[in-house]
Amino acid sequence: MSTIDEIKSKIDIVDLVSEAGVKLRKAGRNQTGFCPFHDNKHTPSFVIWPESGTWRCFGACNEGGDIFKFVMKREGIDFKEALQKLALRAGVEVQQIQRETPQQREAYDHLRSLLEDAVVYYRSHLFNNNEILNYLRQKRGLTDSTIETFGLGYAPHGYDNLIKHFSGKYLPQDLVDAGMLSERDSGGHYDRFRNRIMIPIRDENGKMAGFGARIVDPNDIPKFLNSPETPIFTKGHLLYGLDRARKPIRAADQAVIVEGYLDVIALHQAGYENIVSPMGTALTEDQLRLLKRSTRRIVLALDPDVAGQKAVLRGLEAARSAMDKEGELGFDAHGLLRNEARLQADLRVATMPDDLDPDEIVARNKEEWATLIEQAKPIITHVMESLIIDQDINDPKIKTQIINQVLPLINDLQNSIERDFYSQKLARTLGVSENFFTDKGYTGQVVKKDRLAKRQIFDKKQDLLLALSSPRRILEKEILAFLLEEPELNHKVDRFMEEIGLKELLLQDFSFTEHQLIYKVIYDAIRQDAQDYTKYIRENIPQHLNDIYTELMNHPTIHPESKKTLSDYKAEKWFKVRSSDVMLENLLQDVIKLRKLILRENNEEINSLKNQMEVLDTEKTIIKGYDELVQQNTRLILSLDKAVLLVSRRR
Repeated sequence: MSTIDEIKSKIDIVDLVSEAGVKLRKAGRNQTGFCPFHDNKHTPSFVIWPESGTWRCFGACNEGGDIFKFVMKREGIDFKEALQKLALRAGVEVQQIQRETPQQREAYDHLRSLLEDAVVYYRSHLFNNNEILNYLRQKRGLTDSTIETFGLGYAPHGYDNLIKHFSGKYLPQDLVDAGMLSERDSGGHYDRFRNRIMIPIRDENGKMAGFGARIVDPNDIPKFLNSPETPIFTKGHLLYGLDRARKPIRAADQAVIVEGYLDVIALHQAGYENIVSPMGTALTEDQLRLLKRSTRRIVLALDPDVAGQKAVLRGLEAARSAMDKEGELGFDAHGLLRNEARLQADLRVATMPDDLDPDEIVARNKEEWATLIEQAKPIITHVMESLIIDQDINDPKIKTQIINQVLPLINDLQNSIERDFYSQKLARTLGVSENFFTDKGYTGQVVKKDRLAKRQIFDKKQDLLLALSSPRRILEKEILAFLLEEPELNHKVDRFMEEIGLKELLLQDFSFTEHQLIYKVIYDAIRQDAQDYTKYIRENIPQHLNDIYTELMNHPTIHPESKKTLSDYKAEKWFKVRSSDVMLENLLQDVIKLRKLILRENNEEINSLKNQMEVLDTEKTIIKGYDELVQQNTRLILSLDKAVLLVSRRR
């Protein structure tokens, strides 16, 4: 991951824009508001796409970009200054970030291929073992379709099954690197997973990362065993089931976190697909940030035993750190002022009744699960109630213990109204005066800390998140990769677009600031004749973009829907068919596809703005302007569709 990608993964564009004084309002999956860059007081024209981390003004500015472009435009600074400013905010050491080299990427792909083969291997053993299959079907209530969908398998008894099975295809060291073999102190290797139900664990994009393994023999320990830490498996950066849950989470605008992998599977089977699980550890900031990209409403549905309660308390600090914001905040006290323009996460806890696990609840009554989630309580309320259970709150010592555990959490809240609300709630619950906590005579842990000054935004010791990706970002990278490989193609693209009545490739076609800066260097290179184009580009790429430049120079330029590996692509296309005509055709298709994508996204947001204006009974002339803009974009999309046919006829 590049420095820029890491900064983007750790700064929420909604938070950044809100802290700049823009009041935002949720519109579907996106956010709208008044543009801060021009006189925009009556008709909201500013839109944010949280998923891609980009923004655009559909009004007088007619500009857009990412977090870097927003800061550059707002503060009148260049990219290098914006990079330093946002890196400081994100807690990123710019000089120390190591990029993922092409060699590393190829090695990681090799490990993932091995793990995919292991999924097939374990699956074959599962369907040849009726005892384990019956356990999953009868005891856990899973259908064959669900077992197949989630790729469940079985690791047989034995210490050398994997070495024997993969002999000739993978080296023992490959299996060690993938976390499938363990090394003996005396030398040699043995299977890490034996006589266990195997659960494939994938990252948010569906790529294999490792396995979770559950015991079959109740006498075995531990009950659950995950893959060890590997280059592609870091427990604190993964959420089980997120690859399947992302769309349902967005649709429900809510994510539910449970403790067990089999709970996730059972709930998905029951139709509750917005469910994920951590890797058997306390929730981390990075895990919560993964969810924050899709929703601000998160429910922790953890087991009601002691360990479950402790997990809630351990996860609280990470949750607050990940969701709270730096700077002057709008108010959202977990549902008290939901319609405030400022967005703040709503964290709640649902308690499981009758000592049942989530999978047992949906097996008993599928509708009961929905009710439990609806009844989830704000997290501080849950902490209070958890500490009071089975306690004599008339005992002064017990009161003091509870106060000293809950009050620091209340004081940790940034909003004074929210602090007062929970302070009063705690006072009433314990039967003390509501003025007790501000009484000068009280010497408990009541001192309100300056959180904004002392709080670290991120834990620098945690590994980096996976780079954010979106269709627009993928297309922009591919276009740049083609142009860096053969800069002269820029002239040919412009000529073709001009011939069919469309605008040439523009800086504004790129949404991400780093891509705009790289394209600017390419643009300048082909308009000078003092140096070779490639040499000019190499010498003029800003130093802070060197890692991205290197990545693009080694980019396989594969369409996102392609399943080919890098080596396949090089063998079949990149090295065998390297003609300018083929490259130009692919480049033109990408440029057209990018523009169509942008226009469709713009139309979606313009219609959303129009609907808001109709609700507010806005002047018809303004609404008519929106209609005209949609029609104009639609005409452009039709022109681009014709352009696709013209590109195809060039063959």
